[in-house]
Amino acid sequence: MDPTSLQRLVFLTSLLSCSTNQARLTVTPSSSQVFEDERVSLRCEDASDGWTVRRNRSYENRAECGVGWGRPAGSSCTISSSDPLDSGVYWCESTEGSTSNTITITVSGGSVILQSPALPVMEGDDVTLICRTKMAAPPPADFYKDGVLIRTESDGHMTLLHVSRSDEGLYKCRVQSKGESPESRLSVSEKPTTTSSPPTSTTSPPTSSPPTSTTNPPTSSPPTSTMDPTTPQPHPRFLHIVFRVICHLVVFCPYCISTFLMVSIYRERARGSDHAEQGLDDDDDDVMSAVTTEHQF
Repeated sequence: MDPTSLQRLVFLTSLLSCSTNQARLTVTPSSSQVFEDERVSLRCEDASDGWTVRRNRSYENRAECGVGWGRPAGSSCTISSSDPLDSGVYWCESTEGSTSNTITITVSGGSVILQSPALPVMEGDDVTLICRTKMAAPPPADFYKDGVLIRTESDGHMTLLHVSRSDEGLYKCRVQSKGESPESRLSVSEKPTTTSSPPTSTTSPPTSSPPTSTTNPPTSSPPTSTMDPTTPQPHPRFLHIVFRVICHLVVFCPYCISTFLMVSIYRERARGSDHAEQGLDDDDDDVMSAVTTEHQF
């Protein structure tokens, strides 16, 4: 194999490995906010060799784990004691330059944080936001979205039922005499569409009652009818056949009638022509008889 072909093969192999080994960044605890001095673990899941955790901060870009921050372990990174300076955007990156999803982490030096999902949640899921303090039990808290008060929860937990794209926004919480948490964005991803089962064949319909819809099956009994229930009802397919027969009759009857009329008119004309020819033959016979009689005389 010549060197050019070998280089092309290596290039294609690297492209395939990049496309099939896309990493996904996860964080523990699974929250976009943590308290100062808490332990934070970041991991590149589904990653092959060569993936590392990197981050961007307000004064630092693409800093690799182990170079000035964190303790690397393969494709994972651990921050043993987090600091507010560790707040930033984190992601996984391969040696070829491929990147994963990003996670924004806020390390708070205050006394209140909002424990919210660090990764986007699926549309239709239930999401619980927890207003945490350094106390043992979560206290009553006020929850805000985009700066507007939503409601107050006595146990510090607020659950959003069946979230949709309209629930996206910046959330925070506030505890009386303790202060409020930083804001964190809640992202909602679109739910993947599922393919419906193929429709059943209509060539052999069931002889029982017509099938009900699979999208909204009735839970109550079918409505009563004024007809005698013992009287057999016509099958929908039979009604469809009768309707088609009537349509064919409506279409072809004028054609048959016009054809019949044309044939009748043609036969009448033919019969009149026969009578006319017969009359001419009789006249010719009379003339011949007269001529013969005159000749005899």
